[in-house]
Amino acid sequence: MTRQSNDPNGKLIMSRRGMLLSGATLLAGSLAASLCPSMAVAAADADAQSRFMQLSSLLINHRLNPAVGARIAETATGEYKNFAGMLDAIIAIAEKKQAKTVEDFFGDIPEGELKDFAHWVIFAWYSGCSSEKRNAKVFTYEEALIFKPTSDILTIPSYGISGPNLWTRPNLPLSAPMPTF
Repeated sequence: MTRQSNDPNGKLIMSRRGMLLSGATLLAGSLAASLCPSMAVAAADADAQSRFMQLSSLLINHRLNPAVGARIAETATGEYKNFAGMLDAIIAIAEKKQAKTVEDFFGDIPEGELKDFAHWVIFAWYSGCSSEKRNAKVFTYEEALIFKPTSDILTIPSYGISGPNLWTRPNLPLSAPMPTF
């Protein structure tokens, strides 16, 4: 706590220790703010991620994982320069139609950039990745919606030594066969 007093002329006087502590606090605060600019970006991104999840729930009638949505939204901001504008435009179309499901408004999305973006969002949620290319960014494996209908009866294909989905390789015996007598 700094010690302040008034001198006879009405001026505020602060002790040297108070000035030193105030200066150190100000310096530490400005240093922390300059080292963590991502905090301000994260706050701005939270609104975009919230709107992205709103759009996703309009386009896809499933229970969606917010963590996967955040990864998809992060990639979309780099892929689509007008990401925020497209979110707002498609949500506005859905709100104008008072849509509860994708069938209520999807036909009203204009062809071109908006429709392509809506298709990309649907593809990303169902496939769990950004495209069909080899350099696609993977958002999820287990939470991909294409896997959900059969998740209770099928195991996820594993990436074994022989390669992804390569289950046709014959199994080799672990030891020499038992001798027969």
